[in-house]
Amino acid sequence: MKQSLEMPTKNLICFSHLRWDFVFQRPQHLLTRFSAHAHVYYMEEPIFDVKDDAYLHLSTRGQGLTVVVPHLKAGMSACEVHNTLIALLDKFFQNSDLQDWTFWYYTPMALSFSDKYKPKFIVYDCMDELSAFKFAPEELITLERRLLAKADLVFTGGHSLYESKKQQHSNIHPFPSSIDKAHFAQARSVEKQPADQQHIVGKKLGFYGVIDERFDIELIGNMATLRPDWQFVLIGPVVKIDEAILPRNKNIHYLGQKSYNELPGYLAGWDIALIPFQLNESTRFISPTKTPEYLAAGKPVISTPIRDVVKPYGIKKLVHIASSCDEFIEAIESEFSKQDTSEWLAEVDEFLNDISWDQTFETMVRHMNATLNSNKKISIAS
Repeated sequence: MKQSLEMPTKNLICFSHLRWDFVFQRPQHLLTRFSAHAHVYYMEEPIFDVKDDAYLHLSTRGQGLTVVVPHLKAGMSACEVHNTLIALLDKFFQNSDLQDWTFWYYTPMALSFSDKYKPKFIVYDCMDELSAFKFAPEELITLERRLLAKADLVFTGGHSLYESKKQQHSNIHPFPSSIDKAHFAQARSVEKQPADQQHIVGKKLGFYGVIDERFDIELIGNMATLRPDWQFVLIGPVVKIDEAILPRNKNIHYLGQKSYNELPGYLAGWDIALIPFQLNESTRFISPTKTPEYLAAGKPVISTPIRDVVKPYGIKKLVHIASSCDEFIEAIESEFSKQDTSEWLAEVDEFLNDISWDQTFETMVRHMNATLNSNKKISIAS
């Protein structure tokens, strides 16, 4: 595959609002694959922790991939931050031919300090409607409009987001959450559970992911109260919400953040996997990566009616859709009563057969090359 896949440029810099080492998700899946074919630089948001001159800290994450973190002085004004980031990027690119570079954006905010550069190719991989998230900067919407006008190619993290954005760009394509099937299928054969889950006795209902304003805390608390013999295992960091508001029932277990490699081991011990997201502006366009991951692990899934879960997973009866605490409990009890799930599991495997991050990556590269070829023809014709 490495020899046959032609990359549009030798270098790629990704501007992201997510820390590389935070949660392994869409950016990590895709850019790890890009790094097998090109030099990839993943630029995070600044850390304000230096007393003297600002600098870029570079650290490798495997062959071909470098994480770039700006370290700036604390207390800088917005204007000073802007000018310092431009100066740091100027230095970073001082010996580079930008015609050998792709700029890949996850956050439009980065356009404020990277707009002046003229790389060969610009991609906006719009994985979320960031303007709807808690504490979103006011200027994000304006910068996204500019990025959409500037980008050669736009991808979206799901079909709902595509429907919302498709009128804003002429070359936009939906790429819903994909799956590393072999990784999560390990859960089907794991026998020994992780140490901090071994002591949890009873039927286990699990969730992993970021616990933030999207997570339906009240739903989990109500179910735990109504079914004290069920055990709710919640894995992931608590972000942007006060931990004091989390329900503390004895049958709710907060196990903290786990690495990507550890997740199959935890999944193996669950009876049912949950997607308990609220229905609000921050979840309106999400396509949870955990949906196919849970299924690849062979676990029944119950989700609130997130649009990109309902279609296709709910419509195809691969995932239970529940809108209330009572409906969740009903769906869970229905799963507990089943004697044979082999037919459902065969349908899951058939559905997931053609879905993979490898395929997503390769299709994205084909779109990039097709766009470049189209741009060349337009340039020659003009």
